[in-house]
Amino acid sequence: MPPDADTGGSTPRAGASHPPGRRARRTGPGGGRVGPLVGAVPVLLIVGGVAADLLGPEPYTGLPLLAAAPLTACMVFPFRTAAFTAVAVCVASVAVDLLVGRPAPALLVDLLDVALIGGIALWLNRAVHRQSRRLAVVQDIAEATQRAVLPSPPPRLGSLSIACRYECAHAEALIGGDFYAVQATPYGVRAVVGDVRGKGLPAVSTMAAVVGAFREAAVQAPTLEELARRLDGVLERFTADGDEGPDALESFATAVFVQIPDEGGVLHLLSRGHPAPYLIRDGRVTCLEPTSSRLPLGMGLPEGDGPETCDTFPFDPGCCVLLVTDGVTEARNRYGVFYDPRIGLAHRTFPQSRDLVDTLASEVAAWTGGRQQDDMAILALCPT
Repeated sequence: MPPDADTGGSTPRAGASHPPGRRARRTGPGGGRVGPLVGAVPVLLIVGGVAADLLGPEPYTGLPLLAAAPLTACMVFPFRTAAFTAVAVCVASVAVDLLVGRPAPALLVDLLDVALIGGIALWLNRAVHRQSRRLAVVQDIAEATQRAVLPSPPPRLGSLSIACRYECAHAEALIGGDFYAVQATPYGVRAVVGDVRGKGLPAVSTMAAVVGAFREAAVQAPTLEELARRLDGVLERFTADGDEGPDALESFATAVFVQIPDEGGVLHLLSRGHPAPYLIRDGRVTCLEPTSSRLPLGMGLPEGDGPETCDTFPFDPGCCVLLVTDGVTEARNRYGVFYDPRIGLAHRTFPQSRDLVDTLASEVAAWTGGRQQDDMAILALCPT
């Protein structure tokens, strides 16, 4: 999801109520919180303008500072507070001109200047407010679409504890080309994590097709090899039926498939050009490199000789399998060094799958200094 797929870790929506027991903080026209220092700027401009008029040498006046106050207020205050600021500036301009004994024409010109600028400021405040409301509606629709296209798996399936997390590289986006899905089947629990080539709506559309096909084929396909072949065909047909263009021939998705039988004890793994998952047990983190990795889904190119086969690894209680996208493995620090889960997660214990996912997300954020370079999808499955 979602920003925090398994728990409520998403950014609070516009219009959400404040937490009980806490005082509501002042917000600007876009709904963002206004800090005390920023909120004091219009007041300081008014005070500075009045002081410049009363104490400054002729012919210098404080009119520019007074005129800047309503413009600043319109960007940091809601409409009513911004309107009060504009009125206060007009009153201050008239009062100062009377105190210094300026003639009536000069007083009227000063008043018209600050009144006109105040009116423009209030119009801008309204425009920003309307745009923010439209953006909030679009974000709500995008979030609902995301939950429909990429729903969070249940926290438990059989004996497995499941947790996931989705974070987009851009704060404004809620969904991208990375994907995950978990499905209970007659053959055990099957899961997939993958990454669609590209960005934006085309990648989201392709991702939705792959996830929908997985949910249907995972129940029907008797083996992971057959499941991958079916998704391969779906993605090839989806690309062929779409709009033709220079990117049409390069539409594909990397994916790694996992199957855990109901009786447990083993884990079956099949990779289609995706970063290998990790097995975590007793503080040790092992990369489950497949013996062979075929081309990504939807490439439509001939494969090498020999049948496609999956790998099998021991998977007992106390283990966790961690599936990630390249937003994790290609996360870089300020020196350009890639993050390695085998080092970052080593010598740690994770009582629940949620602990593992949250720790990894925090590790990546600390490693990159909060500058996320790519979308990141994380899925953890732990037998209990």
